[in-house]
Amino acid sequence: MRIGVVFPQTELGGDAGAVRAYAQGAEELGFGHVLIYDHVAGADPAAHPDWSGPYDVHTTFHEPMVLFGYLAALTSMELVTGILILPQRQTVLAAKQAAEVDLLTNGNFRLGVGIGWNYVEYEALGQDFRTRGKRLDEQITLLRRLWTEEAVTFHGTFDHITGAGLSPLPVQRPIPVWAGARSPVAYRRVGRTADGWFPMLSPGPDLDEARRIVGAAATAAGRDPARIGMEGRVAWRGDPDQVAGQLRQWQEAGATHVSVNTMGAGLAGVDDHLSALATSFAAAKDVAS
Repeated sequence: MRIGVVFPQTELGGDAGAVRAYAQGAEELGFGHVLIYDHVAGADPAAHPDWSGPYDVHTTFHEPMVLFGYLAALTSMELVTGILILPQRQTVLAAKQAAEVDLLTNGNFRLGVGIGWNYVEYEALGQDFRTRGKRLDEQITLLRRLWTEEAVTFHGTFDHITGAGLSPLPVQRPIPVWAGARSPVAYRRVGRTADGWFPMLSPGPDLDEARRIVGAAATAAGRDPARIGMEGRVAWRGDPDQVAGQLRQWQEAGATHVSVNTMGAGLAGVDDHLSALATSFAAAKDVAS
């Protein structure tokens, strides 16, 4: 089971030095990958009185692909989007950006994708919130063609390409596509199309049922469920024994990857985040042994 970190998007602000210190510090501690959340635009609660989302216009988010271009020069950790809200983005542009990140990291990149939940963001980016699931299905197919073919002709419901392609192509052909999932529809999408998934669940009966749905969909699509990766998430709340316990639960549940998330724990800055990660990594080594 590979152990990584969740980049604390909402808590490091716009300080480029803190980004550098965090990434290099996490790698020095021994973590293997850094996972980054995605939001392009936040909603202003004053304009949306019924707003109940966890993030708003005041919440800081670095743009993942641009940030990865920076991190690729600073760290050799695997870079992971967890997840990129793909249906609100232009498919060919997202494919180009992903190919560039893959090249800059020498193939050390995983593209996690999902449909998101923020209708305000979709409107701001000129995309239809209501068709995002169907669009994601089509986009995954198109991404893989763009990453493996010199020239692509594709006429789908949402994207149309006539004899166009990316150059240079990525190192990984295709780049691994993982998917976020929190519903039976999404679990079936994982089984049909994804190389791995990020369950929005903790280990237990609900995750067991989700894995059953993923496996059934994979088998129906002629795919081997055992080849589909799964990444869990562990929340740091000040107790290394709790971290170790969560890691063991994910290990027993069959996770191939786990990320430690230090956001939301009341940490003051990058040094506090790295201190928490150091304690978490010690707990992870105990679990691995």
